[in-house]
Amino acid sequence: LVDYYRQVARSMLPHLRGRPVAMERYPDGIDSERIFQKDVPDYFPDWVDRVKVEKEQGQLHQVVCEDAATLAYLANQACITPHVWLSRADRPDHPDQLIFDLDPAGDDFEQARVAALWLRSLLEELELPSFAKTTGGTGIHLTVPLDRRADFDTVRAFAREVAEELAGRHPDRLTTEQRKDKRKGRLYLDAMRNAYAQTAVPPYAVRARPGATVATPLDWSEVEDRSLRPSRFTIGSILDRLEQADDPWKDLRRRRRSLSQAHKRLNALIDEG
Repeated sequence: LVDYYRQVARSMLPHLRGRPVAMERYPDGIDSERIFQKDVPDYFPDWVDRVKVEKEQGQLHQVVCEDAATLAYLANQACITPHVWLSRADRPDHPDQLIFDLDPAGDDFEQARVAALWLRSLLEELELPSFAKTTGGTGIHLTVPLDRRADFDTVRAFAREVAEELAGRHPDRLTTEQRKDKRKGRLYLDAMRNAYAQTAVPPYAVRARPGATVATPLDWSEVEDRSLRPSRFTIGSILDRLEQADDPWKDLRRRRRSLSQAHKRLNALIDEG
């Protein structure tokens, strides 16, 4: 695990730098108790960067992963999966990413693949770029890069309206219902991750699953391929992929957008409906 993170650091660090990290740790292996740790332990060395963040009842000091040494150190502390904020430490209330978590019923990854294509089409109507990645589990994340003008409340409200519009177009296949017993086999369009201090699995993070699957950025041609499966991307295969193909997310930061015009377009679509 340490060796993997050292080798993948060059591709992964742009998605980590400047962001508070929560550590998903398994000191006794993936079949034992999980520790989801936000505060930096006292024994972490001084060269591991930290940032002070506000919470409801006080403050936390969280890791900021700025270099390969820190990434390797976290892995050596049984942090299999780092989780990062959707905002950066210098402006924690203003996200530079909007994320839709496409959460299928059971292990039906095909549900997520199809929903990702539908969501991309809707976002194109709003003139917003979107970037897809496997989560390493059964779902797909769609990320929209933002210019950091909007705060989390604005971003979350917009994301919820987009999810509701898409669910309204495909009511038999999609839902925004948070309660699992009311989803009735439909894929859940989760927009609630877009909130202060919420986290997401970054690209190239390993998941605590048999086979050591990896959250992997996708080209849209791959999402269009019906044979796509998240099990294809593992700790054993991802390095060859990085050597052989361009990073599908290489233009993400250059395509950052404001939500103001997109919100007007969304309101117009809702009014037409």
